[in-house]
Amino acid sequence: MATNNPNPIPFSEPPYLRGLPSPYHTESHRRFQKACRAFIWENLHKNALEWEREEEVPAHVYETFRKNNMLLPNLPSPLPVDWLKKLGIHDILGVKVEEWDYFHTGIYIDEMSRSGIGGPGMSMSAGFAFGIPPVIKFGSPQLQERFLPDFLTGKKRMCIAITEPEAGSDVANITTTATKTPDGKHYIVNGTKKWITNGIWSDYTTMAVRTGGPGAKGLSLLLVPLKGYPGVTMRKLKVSGQITGGTTFIELDDVKVPVENLIGREGQGMRYIMTNFNHERLTIAIGATRQARVALSSAFEYCLQREAFGKTLMDQPVVRHRLAKAGAELESLSAWIEQFLFQLKEMDRNEADIQLGGLTALAKARTGMVLNECAQVAVLLFGGNGYTRTGRGEIAEKIYREVPGTRIPGGSEDVLLDLAVRQLVKIFEVQTMMLSGKSKI
Repeated sequence: MATNNPNPIPFSEPPYLRGLPSPYHTESHRRFQKACRAFIWENLHKNALEWEREEEVPAHVYETFRKNNMLLPNLPSPLPVDWLKKLGIHDILGVKVEEWDYFHTGIYIDEMSRSGIGGPGMSMSAGFAFGIPPVIKFGSPQLQERFLPDFLTGKKRMCIAITEPEAGSDVANITTTATKTPDGKHYIVNGTKKWITNGIWSDYTTMAVRTGGPGAKGLSLLLVPLKGYPGVTMRKLKVSGQITGGTTFIELDDVKVPVENLIGREGQGMRYIMTNFNHERLTIAIGATRQARVALSSAFEYCLQREAFGKTLMDQPVVRHRLAKAGAELESLSAWIEQFLFQLKEMDRNEADIQLGGLTALAKARTGMVLNECAQVAVLLFGGNGYTRTGRGEIAEKIYREVPGTRIPGGSEDVLLDLAVRQLVKIFEVQTMMLSGKSKI
């Protein structure tokens, strides 16, 4: 049942929710957390496990979140205040839109993941979080006027479509083409997109397309109509975890898109995608950290009660050792993510994209490892119950199946580890040249 009292089970909550001092969380953050938790419990989490079993979240859930402005927290902070006020949106559960910061965002994502099941929350949030920001950040005033009123109010659903059957983390290898018609008024889009979260419900997508030659310089972003649009075929994909997230395969056969739907400039798509990835990777890390808390604290509680060989599992040193190692990894990760949120709150957005991009990739990769450790520990300590899709260990079994959904999307783990170091080397080289008085060519 829903409660805002601190959960006494170790590793179940971040320190500020256990009543410990926090240098980051203000009274505004704490008020929002309470209101957010109550709203999400009532409208999502109390039925999340049932909906995940049934593999579908009812449409009325999205409508409830939309009407209460509870899709907006998926956007990067600061929010597009001028646009929201123009649309008559002045607050989110009592927090004024102009006072919103990245800690409010982090609280929302954490609470959306509190059930431990990723799919139900993802069914409403992923497209909003990753598909709309490029339109806000790079779209022309005319494009924004045409689409943001319906996107920001959730009347039209969005997703982001980058990944293809042969191009996942290797974004520069995308082959979906957008070729201009002879009169220059339209793009004709051909290709396929795969593993597109929320795609099946989306009216539009921010799509990576090839408008030029090979490699990163040939990529652009295009706002492409989807649902019911001529030439577009979509079908759901069966995946092992986040089942209700609407993972979709999209085929595009001579899809005619107005040139005015170009986001930003031709050939700049790779740059736009990379900056968009920073928000995506951070939100994945926040949600997966909460899933790790659910897995580990559930196992902790079970070990206090389950008896074997004449005593509880918690009385076994090897069990305590497993919990301690996983818990140390989890709390260290949680503190690192809070540090990211503070830095994003204080830094200029463009500077943050440069300075924190590599580290965000590293944090997202590390989160996948920590979630894997916590979920695996939970399954092992639940024993046969953790291997069963129903019953006492069901939550551990489900979270363990969702681990790849953290380690692969948003850039697979090995790719991000390499990317992080390459980005840090670039920053080092630039700073070294500045100190030596040289300019980087």
